[in-house]
Amino acid sequence: MLRPYEGPDYDDKVKDLLGRMTVEEKLGQLQQLTWTGDTGPGGGQTEEVERAARAGLLGSVLNLYGAAHTNTLQRMAVEESRLGIPLLFGLDVIHGFWTTFPIPLAQASSFDPAVAERDAEVSAKETRSNGVRWTFSPMMDVTHEPRWGRIAESCGEDPYLNAVLAVAKVRGYQGDDLAAEENVAACAKHFVAYGGAEGGRDYNTVDVSEQRLRNLYLPPFRAAVDAGVATVMAAFNTVSGVPAHGNPHTLTGILKEEWGFDGLVVSDYTGVDELIAHGYAADGADAGRLALMAGVDMEMVSTHIAGHGRQLLADGRITEDRLDDAVARILRLKYALGLFDDPYTDEAAAVGAPTPAALAAARETAARSMVLMKNDGVLPLDPGTRSIAVVGPFADQTDLHGTWAGPGCRRFPTVGVLDAVRAAAPGAEVGHADGRDLAQAVAAAEAADVTIVVVGEEPELSGEAAVRSELSLPARQRELIAAVAATGRPFAVVLVNGRPLTVGDWVDGVPALLEAWHPGIEAGNAIADVLFGAVNPGGKLPVTFPRAVGQIPVYYNRENTGRPYDPAHADEKYVSKYLDLADGPQFVFGHGLSYTTFTTGEPQADRDSLTVDELSDGACVEIAVDVANTGGRAGDEVVQLYIHDPVASIAQPLRRLRGFSRVTLEPGESTVVRFTLGAEDLGFWTNDPAGRFVVEPGRFDIYAGTSSLAAARCTLTVR
Repeated sequence: MLRPYEGPDYDDKVKDLLGRMTVEEKLGQLQQLTWTGDTGPGGGQTEEVERAARAGLLGSVLNLYGAAHTNTLQRMAVEESRLGIPLLFGLDVIHGFWTTFPIPLAQASSFDPAVAERDAEVSAKETRSNGVRWTFSPMMDVTHEPRWGRIAESCGEDPYLNAVLAVAKVRGYQGDDLAAEENVAACAKHFVAYGGAEGGRDYNTVDVSEQRLRNLYLPPFRAAVDAGVATVMAAFNTVSGVPAHGNPHTLTGILKEEWGFDGLVVSDYTGVDELIAHGYAADGADAGRLALMAGVDMEMVSTHIAGHGRQLLADGRITEDRLDDAVARILRLKYALGLFDDPYTDEAAAVGAPTPAALAAARETAARSMVLMKNDGVLPLDPGTRSIAVVGPFADQTDLHGTWAGPGCRRFPTVGVLDAVRAAAPGAEVGHADGRDLAQAVAAAEAADVTIVVVGEEPELSGEAAVRSELSLPARQRELIAAVAATGRPFAVVLVNGRPLTVGDWVDGVPALLEAWHPGIEAGNAIADVLFGAVNPGGKLPVTFPRAVGQIPVYYNRENTGRPYDPAHADEKYVSKYLDLADGPQFVFGHGLSYTTFTTGEPQADRDSLTVDELSDGACVEIAVDVANTGGRAGDEVVQLYIHDPVASIAQPLRRLRGFSRVTLEPGESTVVRFTLGAEDLGFWTNDPAGRFVVEPGRFDIYAGTSSLAAARCTLTVR
């Protein structure tokens, strides 16, 4: 991929423009104001936006979209300000603009980077045509915390999976040319460790060792930077006591110096101002100083850098070099986006609604992202079934867009499951009950050949500032499942939700369970495609499902203890376990079933040993895994490769995902999936603050299979 500032040389243009700018104009470029104030505390800044644009004292605008609207404001900046520097319009386009795709956590369930890339491509085209050239996506916050509402926006608990999908999304948004009419600048967020918030409470403390920071939280960001992501957003949380917005170690030491990131770092919404509430900054001027000197280049909504910058510069509390560096990063991005050549948007070409092709993409990716958690033979349903009941509070729901769904969620309802079932089984008598009256729901189930129970959580119960202390279904929904089960009639449960839920109190009595997540605008159609077998589910869980909230955090890539639990000695007291809960999660990372069956063979390495020096020089090991479809229909399997370093100077996770491949096989067909392991896969970061990556000699266990419980293995010796 072309990095955003490669190709045309903007340095001379930036240098010339910087030389003609006043201090106030430079500081103005560091300021982003919001048009409406919809995404956080505070009010709209509309009047201030217009005044600052005309005066040439504004760099970017948040939350304004629509080609006519952005053009009007852009003319104020380009045609009325002294230097005519164009504005950069940004918007949170997380999983769709008009066309809502599945939430990112669902996309991660596809284990298919093409799903994330397709979302980004469609979203970028719709967004760019509406005057916006910058999206605050992808989010790549690795998290072990399902109580945290923003897990819906993440790709789950594994850094490798997050990294692969982040790269795909950056590629989809930015393409090979940021100035192209179908592309927008991407933003890697939130930098860094936001997913480690204590107790899952949004914006909360993160206390993390250097090795955990570098091994768990940073890899997706490094991958995005290497892929050419144009911008990075700072996180709300502290990182071991230092707020991310004022953290020179992460923003400058790691991101800009160690990784060589030459793009733009933007604050999160009022993140600079919040340095005061953190107890890190004394006042607004201090907050502006700390943020700018730590590495923040543009301040979103709060105004401390621009408001206090002249005095801070005069007092020597910020440097002219740092100010010019920040402005240069912003100007380079504007040049790369083509804003200086063509600051306006063709209003006649604006996309005003989802196209048939976009809807087809949303439907396909939603079905591809669903996970068949359990199936005792109820699914797939026969389209010729005589009678079907569709019950539950989400059976006829037309808002299954999910959190941060973009402006399309307010104009275009999702397809409901009830309507989609009627379309998929046109000859069936389809009954419906919303479940508030259990007797009515039971009557519908008893009158039907099969019942579909659609339960879960509302979209607003996940996402930012949507933290839950309990992860079970509401009591009424659990009672509904029990009542339908008591009829003795066949049924399946469909979950629509934005996070892992605790299902242990009812899942054993359910014949079939489909995790659909919040699937987006084509929700009902995609769910029906899977229920009736038009699509054979092949998704896998990108996050662990706990048995109970008290078990959290529970995740597959954990380290061992000195007294690990052993199922063969379940009565042993002095081991790491709960007295009142079975060991292990309800559903493991990587779990997912199909309507057909697969077998995978033992991993085979093309060599059984190599040296540390060979790895350092770029040598790799190729791992081959046989996989076969042993069932009666075509389907997808995700072959997963995990490694374990059993003896190391820093205790290593029991499993680390280092490769996956989703393959489609016809009945009886087989193939060989190949993976490559190198130093990056076998080594780890130490606690050295300066950053030290090591590969240590010893034995490595390499596991391959269809979930994180894969047992088939081979060994590799590093000498």
